[in-house]
Amino acid sequence: MKTIFQKIWQLAEPYLNTRKNNIHTKISTEFAYRLLEKEGGDQDIVIPAIILHDVGWKRVPENLQLKAFGPKATSPELNRLHEVEGAKIAKDILERVNYDEDRIEEIFEIIDGHDSRKEAISLNDKLVKDADKLWRCSEEGFYIDIERFEVNFVEYLNIIRSKLQKWLFTNSAKEIAREEIKNRVKELDDTI
Repeated sequence: MKTIFQKIWQLAEPYLNTRKNNIHTKISTEFAYRLLEKEGGDQDIVIPAIILHDVGWKRVPENLQLKAFGPKATSPELNRLHEVEGAKIAKDILERVNYDEDRIEEIFEIIDGHDSRKEAISLNDKLVKDADKLWRCSEEGFYIDIERFEVNFVEYLNIIRSKLQKWLFTNSAKEIAREEIKNRVKELDDTI
């Protein structure tokens, strides 16, 4: 990881200690690197955007967060709040590390609609959206979500399978998701 990305990560850390975002961001960043390799895109946009995309959850009270996302969400305005606040926090962090102004603007735009905006505004936005969603298919993300959403393995697997085509933009992300889902199914089979 580039030194500048490490600095961004360090400044983001205090905002990532809610909703298991420290784990989510680490895994999503790993997916972002894989997608950049396969799809192209601008690493200097995608990596800071994925590191910072969920810092705004720190501004949403923890007792309300589960109302904002997941299969039982009832308050989408709180999800939107995390995007708006996250974009502001991200801009502040990027300015503190003297990041390129033009890149700050694109990162700001990506973060400001990474969940609520259903269409991607650029390849970089597609990669951030895909890396964010792929977390749900990862081993750690899958089991964290089962626990937090209070659903069983098969229920959550069906939720993910039903939404992947709608969630993911790139063929590479769809391929990674299929691979990850196969791994989750194998884990279930191994326990039976």
